[in-house]
Amino acid sequence: MFFELAALAYLVDMIFGEFPCKHPVVWMGDFISAFERRFYRDRILPGALLVIGLIALTLLISVTLVTLCGLLPDGLSLLVLAVLASTGLAMNMLHASVAALLTAKQPKQALRYLVSRDTEDMSDTEIYKAGLETWAENLSDGVIAPLFYLLLFGLPGVAVYKAINTLDSMIAYKTERYFYFGKTAAIVDDIANYIPARLTALLIVALATDKQRAWQCLRRDGNKMESPNAGYPIAAMAGALGVALGGDASYHGHVKHKPTLGLPIHPVDKSALNQALQMKIGINIMILGLLAIGVALS
Repeated sequence: MFFELAALAYLVDMIFGEFPCKHPVVWMGDFISAFERRFYRDRILPGALLVIGLIALTLLISVTLVTLCGLLPDGLSLLVLAVLASTGLAMNMLHASVAALLTAKQPKQALRYLVSRDTEDMSDTEIYKAGLETWAENLSDGVIAPLFYLLLFGLPGVAVYKAINTLDSMIAYKTERYFYFGKTAAIVDDIANYIPARLTALLIVALATDKQRAWQCLRRDGNKMESPNAGYPIAAMAGALGVALGGDASYHGHVKHKPTLGLPIHPVDKSALNQALQMKIGINIMILGLLAIGVALS
């Protein structure tokens, strides 16, 4: 287990956030786009080859970087690896992006950068609901999942996870273009996020003021969504806040019917989103505390 590396990488992300250089995920996105332009076919095989190709390339580069860092003195090697690994963590960026909905003059415009759903005709309630769902779901995708694979496999683990997650965000849609081409990416992402999504939900329950309600909503509603993973952190967040999340939403001009998660005790408004975002402090404390215990015991 890579406790020291994970703890240092998490601290780097907390303190510095995103570095002013081209992010590795952008490089991955460029690779995906270039492959799609050249080899796209409305079949499963080309999409599967893209998944295998990007994962293999990412693994090769990350293992090479680990090998090169092994030539440095131990302390410097750990620091360089931590800085590299921190690019796979997105707590600061995620929090800032969702928090922008609270202060933006045009919240719909700010939300458009966070979600794939149509935002033009959204009400304030729908905007804040989408923000809450993005915050909850991406706590798994952007924080817990990369940290989980960093702990298990070091830099190659977090790098490969980010490749899988990037593939999912770009081609794993059930649209006419990507239904077959993106199917492998969707399946691999579902597998990769199975454990982290449930860990994220448990973390939200642990931080909830009303833990019993959060736990009950998680157990009752966590598996209601079409995604095998997304519903768990969203249901836990809905229960923690005493709000109803989910429900119908418009994607690419088509209304998608989704179940309601949670209980409509309180309105979904700016106050609810602010309350959810305040969990960041507790999440940071709990994660760093667990990592510190791991360092002490390892």
